[in-house]
Amino acid sequence: MMRAAVITAPGEVQIQRVARPEPQAGEVLVKVEGCGVCASNLAVWGGQPWFSYPQEPGGGGHEAWGEVAALGAGVSEVALGQRVAFLSSHAYAEYDVALAEALVALPDGLAGQAFPAEPLGCALNIFRRSAIQPGETVAIVGVGFLGALLTRLASEAGARVIAITRRPYALEIARQFGAAATIAMDDHWRIIEQVKELTGGAGCECVIEAVGKQWPLDLAAELTRERGRLIVAGYHQDGPRQVNMQLWNWRGLDVINAHERDPLVYHAGMRAALDAVISGRLDPAPLYTHRYALDELGAALDATRDRPDGFMKALICL
Repeated sequence: MMRAAVITAPGEVQIQRVARPEPQAGEVLVKVEGCGVCASNLAVWGGQPWFSYPQEPGGGGHEAWGEVAALGAGVSEVALGQRVAFLSSHAYAEYDVALAEALVALPDGLAGQAFPAEPLGCALNIFRRSAIQPGETVAIVGVGFLGALLTRLASEAGARVIAITRRPYALEIARQFGAAATIAMDDHWRIIEQVKELTGGAGCECVIEAVGKQWPLDLAAELTRERGRLIVAGYHQDGPRQVNMQLWNWRGLDVINAHERDPLVYHAGMRAALDAVISGRLDPAPLYTHRYALDELGAALDATRDRPDGFMKALICL
């Protein structure tokens, strides 16, 4: 048996004792050390008509790392006791199973360190899709965990980053992660004018929208120069969007949805993220600002929704 968090209704979670999963052929059982809390969990936490309750035990947890506890038939890529990060979907629990091909082995240099590989991999995949070049001006609209990572990656690649976000704390993080300029996200037209001043009236070669709301998407398009690249990295999960197609057409924007669904692409991003952390190119540790026990998942989800002062990323630690 094992303990697992179960979202039983919108805004309600219980810790239940359930049967521990058994790895099937090609799978690995992982004893979970921790799991990041993703903003994509907020829809089920808040309640939407397309969700049913109770959710499955551990459901929603997909940013986990831990120690290999058992191997399914045919698995030889990893060993018992090896630390791994992995892609799964039920990791708000003491154990979870994952395909062997969805694992990333963690080196001894990361012993004892949190490593939510899935969101780190998302950042590397978005950065790759953004095709940022040295000397470009890149605006990042929304500096949460993802936006901060992209600020570091873009600035490290030689781009001039303009970070635009709502919270003073996030603006400071953006500066620490390499932003050349920061702008408070509080007035649509003032932001446009400030970016024009910073770019000689031309706008940005690349703009990454990393919020997942209508207004930041509208703003991001306005900041993108003619023949520029508009990267949709925000997770737009709360309904349809309207876009200013006249503006998109007139400027000839290349609009790139940077979300991935291919597990192999996810895994490649996770590997790239591991390499970036090991090499020192990326240090996400300062962004892990809030840690909770498994039975505090509700508080972790509330913090992810409300973003109290000093918040960037919540981790569930077992």
